Amino acid sequence: MSKFTFRQLELFVALAEFPTLSDAAASLHFSESALSQAITRLERAVGEQLCIRRKARGLQLTPAGEYFASRARVLLKEAEDLLAEMTGAAGQLKGPVKLGCFASFAASVLPAILDGFPRIHPGVDVEVVVGTHDDLLPALENGRLDLAIVYDMELPPGFQRRTIYETELQAVLPIDHPLAQQETVDLAQLAPEPLIMYDASPSPANTYRAFADRGLQPRIVANMPQIILVQALVGRGLGYGLLMSRPNWAPITLEGLPVAVRSLAPPASRTTMSGIWLEGSRLSPRAQALLDFTVETFRVPLP
Repeated sequence: MSKFTFRQLELFVALAEFPTLSDAAASLHFSESALSQAITRLERAVGEQLCIRRKARGLQLTPAGEYFASRARVLLKEAEDLLAEMTGAAGQLKGPVKLGCFASFAASVLPAILDGFPRIHPGVDVEVVVGTHDDLLPALENGRLDLAIVYDMELPPGFQRRTIYETELQAVLPIDHPLAQQETVDLAQLAPEPLIMYDASPSPANTYRAFADRGLQPRIVANMPQIILVQALVGRGLGYGLLMSRPNWAPITLEGLPVAVRSLAPPASRTTMSGIWLEGSRLSPRAQALLDFTVETFRVPLP
Protein backbone atom coordinates (compact mmCIF):
# COMPACT_ATOMS: atom_id res chain seq x y z
CA MET A 1 0.00 0.00 0.00
CA SER A 2 1.31 3.44 -0.93
CA LYS A 3 1.91 5.87 1.91
CA PHE A 4 2.09 9.62 2.26
CA THR A 5 3.88 11.80 4.77
CA PHE A 6 2.68 14.55 7.06
CA ARG A 7 4.88 16.94 5.06
CA GLN A 8 2.95 16.06 1.91
CA LEU A 9 -0.30 16.71 3.77
CA GLU A 10 1.00 20.08 4.98
CA LEU A 11 1.95 21.08 1.43
CA PHE A 12 -1.38 20.02 -0.04
CA VAL A 13 -3.42 21.79 2.64
CA ALA A 14 -1.36 24.94 2.07
CA LEU A 15 -1.74 24.55 -1.69
CA ALA A 16 -5.51 24.81 -1.39
CA GLU A 17 -5.12 28.37 -0.06
CA PHE A 18 -3.60 29.75 -3.29
CA PRO A 19 -5.15 30.48 -6.68
CA THR A 20 -2.17 29.29 -8.71
CA LEU A 21 0.63 26.78 -8.38
CA SER A 22 3.25 29.51 -8.81
CA ASP A 23 1.72 31.54 -5.95
CA ALA A 24 1.75 28.47 -3.70
CA ALA A 25 5.35 27.60 -4.66
CA ALA A 26 6.55 31.12 -3.93
CA SER A 27 4.87 31.20 -0.52
CA LEU A 28 6.10 27.72 0.44
CA HIS A 29 9.66 28.43 -0.80
CA PHE A 30 9.48 25.62 -3.35
CA SER A 31 10.22 25.70 -7.02
CA GLU A 32 7.05 25.32 -9.08
CA SER A 33 8.32 22.09 -10.62
CA ALA A 34 9.26 20.58 -7.21
CA LEU A 35 5.82 21.41 -5.81
CA SER A 36 4.12 19.95 -8.87
CA GLN A 37 6.13 16.73 -8.47
CA ALA A 38 5.22 16.54 -4.77
CA ILE A 39 1.52 16.81 -5.67
CA THR A 40 1.90 14.14 -8.33
CA ARG A 41 3.53 11.75 -5.85
CA LEU A 42 0.72 12.38 -3.38
CA GLU A 43 -1.91 11.69 -6.04
CA ARG A 44 -0.15 8.43 -6.90
CA ALA A 45 -0.13 7.47 -3.22
CA VAL A 46 -3.89 8.04 -2.78
CA GLY A 47 -4.85 6.84 -6.26
CA GLU A 48 -6.91 9.94 -7.06
CA GLN A 49 -6.50 13.17 -8.98
CA LEU A 50 -6.60 15.81 -6.28
CA CYS A 51 -6.24 19.01 -8.28
CA ILE A 52 -6.32 20.37 -11.78
CA ARG A 53 -3.33 22.47 -12.77
CA ARG A 54 -3.97 24.68 -15.79
CA LYS A 55 -1.79 27.67 -16.52
CA ALA A 56 -4.62 29.71 -17.94
CA ARG A 57 -7.15 28.88 -15.24
CA GLY A 58 -4.86 28.49 -12.24
CA LEU A 59 -5.22 25.75 -9.63
CA GLN A 60 -8.47 23.99 -8.78
CA LEU A 61 -9.09 21.12 -6.38
CA THR A 62 -11.17 18.20 -7.60
CA PRO A 63 -14.04 16.97 -5.42
CA ALA A 64 -11.69 14.24 -4.20
CA GLY A 65 -9.08 16.94 -3.54
CA GLU A 66 -11.56 19.01 -1.51
CA TYR A 67 -12.43 15.97 0.58
CA PHE A 68 -8.78 15.00 0.98
CA ALA A 69 -7.80 18.52 2.05
CA SER A 70 -10.60 18.60 4.62
CA ARG A 71 -9.55 15.27 6.14
CA ALA A 72 -5.88 16.23 5.98
CA ARG A 73 -6.58 19.37 8.03
CA VAL A 74 -8.16 17.18 10.73
CA LEU A 75 -5.19 14.79 10.75
CA LEU A 76 -2.67 17.64 10.96
CA LYS A 77 -4.59 19.28 13.80
CA GLU A 78 -4.74 15.98 15.71
CA ALA A 79 -1.01 15.46 15.18
CA GLU A 80 -0.34 19.00 16.42
CA ASP A 81 -2.51 18.40 19.48
CA LEU A 82 -0.74 15.10 20.20
CA LEU A 83 2.66 16.74 19.99
CA ALA A 84 1.49 19.54 22.28
CA GLU A 85 0.23 17.01 24.83
CA MET A 86 3.45 15.00 24.77
CA THR A 87 5.71 18.06 25.06
CA GLY A 88 3.55 19.92 27.54
CA ALA A 89 3.01 22.82 25.14
CA ALA A 90 -0.71 22.63 25.81
CA GLY A 91 -0.07 23.30 29.50
CA GLN A 92 -0.63 19.72 30.66
CA LEU A 93 1.72 16.79 30.25
CA LYS A 94 0.20 13.56 29.00
CA GLY A 95 1.58 10.14 28.22
CA PRO A 96 3.80 7.45 29.77
CA VAL A 97 7.05 7.60 31.71
CA LYS A 98 8.91 4.53 32.92
CA LEU A 99 10.81 4.99 36.18
CA GLY A 100 13.34 2.61 37.69
CA CYS A 101 14.04 2.71 41.42
CA PHE A 102 16.77 1.02 43.45
CA ALA A 103 15.21 -1.59 45.71
CA SER A 104 16.79 -0.60 49.00
CA PHE A 105 15.14 2.82 49.16
CA ALA A 106 12.07 2.20 46.96
CA ALA A 107 9.74 1.96 49.95
CA SER A 108 11.12 5.26 51.26
CA VAL A 109 10.68 7.32 48.08
CA LEU A 110 8.08 5.75 45.78
CA PRO A 111 5.01 6.36 47.99
CA ALA A 112 5.67 10.12 48.04
CA ILE A 113 6.34 10.17 44.29
CA LEU A 114 3.31 8.11 43.30
CA ASP A 115 1.07 10.10 45.61
CA GLY A 116 2.35 13.63 44.94
CA PHE A 117 3.33 13.63 41.25
CA PRO A 118 -0.11 12.66 39.85
CA ARG A 119 -1.64 15.56 41.77
CA ILE A 120 0.44 17.94 39.66
CA HIS A 121 0.46 15.96 36.39
CA PRO A 122 -2.66 13.76 36.33
CA GLY A 123 -2.22 13.04 32.62
CA VAL A 124 1.14 11.30 33.06
CA ASP A 125 1.09 7.53 33.51
CA VAL A 126 4.04 6.50 35.71
CA GLU A 127 5.17 2.88 35.41
CA VAL A 128 7.69 1.72 38.03
CA VAL A 129 10.35 -0.99 37.93
CA VAL A 130 12.15 -1.82 41.20
CA GLY A 131 15.51 -3.57 41.18
CA THR A 132 19.27 -3.34 41.73
CA HIS A 133 21.87 -1.74 39.50
CA ASP A 134 22.14 -5.07 37.70
CA ASP A 135 18.47 -4.76 36.74
CA LEU A 136 18.12 -1.02 36.16
CA LEU A 137 21.24 -0.08 34.22
CA PRO A 138 20.66 -2.56 31.34
CA ALA A 139 17.01 -1.46 31.22
CA LEU A 140 18.14 2.15 30.74
CA GLU A 141 20.63 1.12 28.06
CA ASN A 142 17.97 -0.88 26.20
CA GLY A 143 15.44 1.96 26.30
CA ARG A 144 13.03 0.09 28.59
CA LEU A 145 13.32 2.85 31.20
CA ASP A 146 13.28 6.63 30.75
CA LEU A 147 14.89 7.41 34.09
CA ALA A 148 16.21 5.54 37.13
CA ILE A 149 16.79 6.60 40.74
CA VAL A 150 19.91 4.87 42.07
CA TYR A 151 22.90 5.31 44.34
CA ASP A 152 25.62 7.26 42.53
CA MET A 153 28.34 4.72 43.24
CA GLU A 154 29.88 1.93 41.19
CA LEU A 155 28.17 3.43 38.14
CA PRO A 156 29.78 2.70 34.76
CA PRO A 157 30.31 5.53 32.25
CA GLY A 158 27.54 6.39 29.83
CA PHE A 159 24.98 7.97 32.16
CA GLN A 160 23.98 11.52 32.90
CA ARG A 161 23.00 12.16 36.49
CA ARG A 162 21.35 14.67 38.78
CA THR A 163 21.62 14.63 42.57
CA ILE A 164 18.38 14.11 44.48
CA TYR A 165 19.69 13.79 48.03
CA GLU A 166 22.95 13.10 49.80
CA THR A 167 23.38 9.91 51.78
CA GLU A 168 25.96 8.04 53.84
CA LEU A 169 26.60 4.62 55.30
CA GLN A 170 25.04 4.07 58.76
CA ALA A 171 25.15 1.28 61.29
CA VAL A 172 21.87 -0.48 62.15
CA LEU A 173 22.22 -2.16 65.56
CA PRO A 174 20.07 -4.23 67.90
CA ILE A 175 18.44 -1.80 70.29
CA ASP A 176 20.20 -3.38 73.31
CA HIS A 177 23.65 -3.64 71.69
CA PRO A 178 26.37 -1.89 73.77
CA LEU A 179 27.40 0.21 70.75
CA ALA A 180 23.82 1.49 70.45
CA GLN A 181 24.44 3.48 73.61
CA GLN A 182 26.91 5.67 71.71
CA GLU A 183 25.91 8.63 69.53
CA THR A 184 28.24 7.44 66.77
CA VAL A 185 30.19 4.24 66.13
CA ASP A 186 33.51 3.53 64.45
CA LEU A 187 34.00 0.85 61.80
CA ALA A 188 36.90 -0.42 63.92
CA GLN A 189 34.38 -1.16 66.70
CA LEU A 190 32.05 -2.91 64.26
CA ALA A 191 34.63 -5.04 62.43
CA PRO A 192 34.70 -7.91 65.00
CA GLU A 193 30.88 -7.91 65.31
CA PRO A 194 28.65 -10.18 63.16
CA LEU A 195 27.58 -8.32 60.00
CA ILE A 196 24.32 -9.03 58.17
CA MET A 197 25.35 -8.02 54.65
CA TYR A 198 22.85 -6.42 52.29
CA ASP A 199 23.77 -8.46 49.24
CA ALA A 200 22.52 -6.40 46.29
CA SER A 201 24.77 -4.58 43.82
CA PRO A 202 26.45 -2.15 44.45
CA SER A 203 26.15 -2.47 48.26
CA PRO A 204 28.60 -5.35 48.92
CA ALA A 205 31.43 -3.68 46.98
CA ASN A 206 30.77 -0.42 48.77
CA THR A 207 30.83 -2.11 52.19
CA TYR A 208 34.05 -4.01 51.49
CA ARG A 209 35.68 -0.80 50.27
CA ALA A 210 34.62 1.12 53.40
CA PHE A 211 36.35 -1.44 55.61
CA ALA A 212 39.38 -1.78 53.33
CA ASP A 213 39.94 1.98 53.39
CA ARG A 214 40.44 1.64 57.15
CA GLY A 215 42.60 -1.48 56.86
CA LEU A 216 39.75 -3.57 58.32
CA GLN A 217 37.80 -6.66 57.32
CA PRO A 218 34.13 -7.32 58.22
CA ARG A 219 32.92 -10.53 59.88
CA ILE A 220 30.00 -11.49 57.67
CA VAL A 221 27.57 -14.04 59.10
CA ALA A 222 24.71 -13.74 56.57
CA ASN A 223 23.98 -12.29 53.13
CA MET A 224 20.46 -11.02 52.62
CA PRO A 225 18.97 -9.91 49.25
CA GLN A 226 16.45 -7.51 50.82
CA ILE A 227 16.76 -4.57 53.21
CA ILE A 228 13.78 -5.73 55.27
CA LEU A 229 15.52 -9.06 55.91
CA VAL A 230 18.69 -7.30 57.07
CA GLN A 231 16.62 -5.16 59.43
CA ALA A 232 14.61 -8.14 60.66
CA LEU A 233 17.71 -10.13 61.58
CA VAL A 234 19.22 -7.09 63.29
CA GLY A 235 15.99 -6.63 65.22
CA ARG A 236 16.31 -10.21 66.43
CA GLY A 237 19.81 -9.46 67.69
CA LEU A 238 21.61 -11.71 65.18
CA GLY A 239 24.06 -9.06 64.05
CA TYR A 240 24.30 -5.51 62.77
CA GLY A 241 23.75 -4.02 59.33
CA LEU A 242 25.43 -1.28 57.29
CA LEU A 243 22.87 0.58 55.19
CA MET A 244 22.77 3.90 53.39
CA SER A 245 20.64 6.58 55.06
CA ARG A 246 17.29 7.23 53.40
CA PRO A 247 14.21 9.38 54.02
CA ASN A 248 10.88 8.37 55.50
CA TRP A 249 12.23 5.35 57.35
CA ALA A 250 11.36 4.60 60.97
CA PRO A 251 13.87 2.41 62.88
CA ILE A 252 11.40 -0.47 63.30
CA THR A 253 11.55 -3.89 61.66
CA LEU A 254 8.74 -5.60 59.77
CA GLU A 255 8.00 -7.52 62.97
CA GLY A 256 7.66 -4.27 64.90
CA LEU A 257 10.97 -4.61 66.74
CA PRO A 258 13.00 -1.43 67.26
CA VAL A 259 16.56 -1.05 66.00
CA ALA A 260 19.14 1.67 66.62
CA VAL A 261 20.56 3.68 63.71
CA ARG A 262 23.91 5.33 64.34
CA SER A 263 26.15 7.48 62.13
CA LEU A 264 29.71 6.37 61.54
CA ALA A 265 32.57 8.44 62.91
CA PRO A 266 34.65 9.04 60.97
CA PRO A 267 32.07 9.05 58.15
CA ALA A 268 32.33 6.29 55.55
CA SER A 269 31.04 6.07 52.00
CA ARG A 270 29.20 9.34 51.53
CA THR A 271 27.45 9.45 48.18
CA THR A 272 24.19 10.62 46.62
CA MET A 273 20.91 9.19 45.50
CA SER A 274 20.61 10.42 41.93
CA GLY A 275 18.39 10.36 38.90
CA ILE A 276 20.27 8.92 35.92
CA TRP A 277 19.55 8.54 32.21
CA LEU A 278 21.53 7.67 29.10
CA GLU A 279 24.35 10.00 28.15
CA GLY A 280 23.68 11.85 24.92
CA SER A 281 19.91 11.53 25.25
CA ARG A 282 17.39 14.08 26.45
CA LEU A 283 14.71 13.35 29.00
CA SER A 284 11.14 13.60 27.77
CA PRO A 285 9.15 16.49 29.29
CA ARG A 286 7.30 13.91 31.41
CA ALA A 287 10.49 12.30 32.73
CA GLN A 288 12.01 15.74 33.33
CA ALA A 289 8.96 16.82 35.32
CA LEU A 290 9.13 13.61 37.36
CA LEU A 291 12.81 14.15 38.12
CA ASP A 292 12.19 17.81 39.07
CA PHE A 293 9.41 16.75 41.43
CA THR A 294 11.61 14.08 43.05
CA VAL A 295 14.48 16.52 43.58
CA GLU A 296 12.21 19.10 45.18
CA THR A 297 10.61 16.46 47.41
CA PHE A 298 13.71 14.74 48.74
CA ARG A 299 16.85 16.80 48.38
CA VAL A 300 18.09 17.54 51.91
CA PRO A 301 21.87 18.01 52.36
CA LEU A 302 23.76 16.04 54.96
CA PRO A 303 24.69 18.03 58.09
